[in-house]
Amino acid sequence: MKLRLLVPVALVASLTVAGLAGCQTATSAPAPAGSQVSAVLPVDSNPIVNTSTAPGLTIVSAAAEDNVDPVTKAAIDDRLQVTVKNDTTSELSTFEIYYVMTDVTTGQSEAYYQALTGFTLPAGATSTLSFDGESGPGHFPDNTFSIYRTSKNQVDFTVEVSASGVQVATATATRGSGEGDAAD
Repeated sequence: MKLRLLVPVALVASLTVAGLAGCQTATSAPAPAGSQVSAVLPVDSNPIVNTSTAPGLTIVSAAAEDNVDPVTKAAIDDRLQVTVKNDTTSELSTFEIYYVMTDVTTGQSEAYYQALTGFTLPAGATSTLSFDGESGPGHFPDNTFSIYRTSKNQVDFTVEVSASGVQVATATATRGSGEGDAAD
């Protein structure tokens, strides 16, 4: 009698475990540089620890509105877009970005950090980083619920980009007041 009861219980238990295993989130290898990964969330402080004083990384431009595609030069939807240049004779790697966005009217601010895993910048090269949630090289996630995306007020950005072995580069950008992203 006990054997009959154990078989159905064992069967139900094994099916339950199999079903739960199918509900778990799969993990994968790191995504290629600039490919779409999970959403970025606000952080409480700047985790970049780079004390180098060696020159070599510059931010050529930072924009949060009236953006243009770096290749076609055509107008594109607004996003945080940071163009960086390697002024050294060696490839730069281990990139990180930290930026703070502040609603000028309310004073509310949010900070974001991303390790730009896999992104490298050859000697003398310039490349544009787009924080827009699109996929592909040079595109990284953004938070669609951030102040930048939800506020109708002016939003100011301070941006820090770090690469291994060179001094942190800084810049500012502004998105003017208005309701959402107007067509460019």
